[in-house]
Amino acid sequence: MSPRSGWTLALLALSQLIIALDFFIVFVALPDIGRDLGFSPQTLQWVASAYAVAYGGFLLFGGRAADLLGRRRMFVAALVIFALSSLAGGLAGSPGLLVAARVVQGLGGALLFPATVALVNTRFEEGPARNRALGVWSGAGASGLAIGSLAGGLLTGAWGWQADFYVNVPLAVLAIAGAYVLLPADGPDRRGRRFDLPGAVLATGGVSLLAYALIQGPESGWASPAILGAFVLAVVLLAAFVAVERRSADPLMPLRLFANRSLTSAIAVILVFGATFNAIPYFLTVYFQNVLGYGAVTTGLAFLVPALLIALGTQLGGRMAGRIGMRATLVIGTVGGALGTAALALGVSQGGSYWAVLPGIVVMGVCQGLTWTGMWIASATGVAAAEQGVASGMASTALQVGAALGLAVLVAAGGLGTATGAALASGLRAAVLIAAVGMLLGTVVALTFARKPIAEPVPA
Repeated sequence: MSPRSGWTLALLALSQLIIALDFFIVFVALPDIGRDLGFSPQTLQWVASAYAVAYGGFLLFGGRAADLLGRRRMFVAALVIFALSSLAGGLAGSPGLLVAARVVQGLGGALLFPATVALVNTRFEEGPARNRALGVWSGAGASGLAIGSLAGGLLTGAWGWQADFYVNVPLAVLAIAGAYVLLPADGPDRRGRRFDLPGAVLATGGVSLLAYALIQGPESGWASPAILGAFVLAVVLLAAFVAVERRSADPLMPLRLFANRSLTSAIAVILVFGATFNAIPYFLTVYFQNVLGYGAVTTGLAFLVPALLIALGTQLGGRMAGRIGMRATLVIGTVGGALGTAALALGVSQGGSYWAVLPGIVVMGVCQGLTWTGMWIASATGVAAAEQGVASGMASTALQVGAALGLAVLVAAGGLGTATGAALASGLRAAVLIAAVGMLLGTVVALTFARKPIAEPVPA
């Protein structure tokens, strides 16, 4: 890898770190935000959920925009939106203003993520070079778990919750400067191509409503008119989206991409990953703080081990995919993840300790990293350079929908709504065990991949 390629990869890894950092850093600050701005317990969750709904809803739009308008343009535009909304979030003096800032942050993240993935997949050739690059990019996201949790506690304690938002601004400015130095200009807009506005409106509305219903359902009640109405309208909008895409001459999401076996199988694995692996940090946070009694900084320190192990797994995943193939890498990652998560669940108890869950965390963390890198390699395989943005948008949308669905199902299955003490520990154990079983669905999907190593070039 040339020095310039190395710096380019560092820039793209930084953008992934910014996204991951923002996601995790806010969780630690939520109690202080609620007290300072007067959020009720029912509305405080929307400091996190507003970001998640906007992020999930705009990912397909962001992916296609990167393909049609230029990846560097979208990369820079997304960082500008992210920086300004972070500044607004830090300055917010009321619940409404902060939630609005989080919505705009979600939009910025939805534009940034697919542009970043597309840049990795087009700047590095398919095979070993791309595998290594995706491993580094994945490792940056994993480190965001530890850095975000720890920094959230430290910044909130030293300068208040506002600092958790302000820290994004200099990072975004640094990344914008790096983009103009390291990323090639996009050139003129692609002539003869038009943006599928009806498809964008339908997809954004449908996915946003689905995410809203899944996130708000446990709070409002699954049978409440608002939640049932959101589900019904989401189905109608998404069905209309598919109908529009079938007839569109230049669709937002070309349905022929589903003929790519690697991409479709990767989307299924990513959906399962979001519903299972992605939920574990939430349950660990609840266990550390509400059962073991850890404070914000101690909780952040407790996440250092899983974050480092996930980062290690992402590096191993890139190497393993080239040597033993994508299928074997994902099978090892999902089976190992299920075993590690089951061991983690067995260590959860009211009178437990960090050491009791550590063996499960070790196995699960490494295997989560293997699976993460493997599934993103798979989602890019065989996809034309001009469609890497929309492919990454499809994959990342599956991740967000899976995350919202999985958390809703697991929280309900564990009966965690009002549980405390021994009941809370028991519910957490049940939820994590169900997640472990769910990971095996990823194994079933992984077995559908071709046996050949990922490093073999795919014919154009």
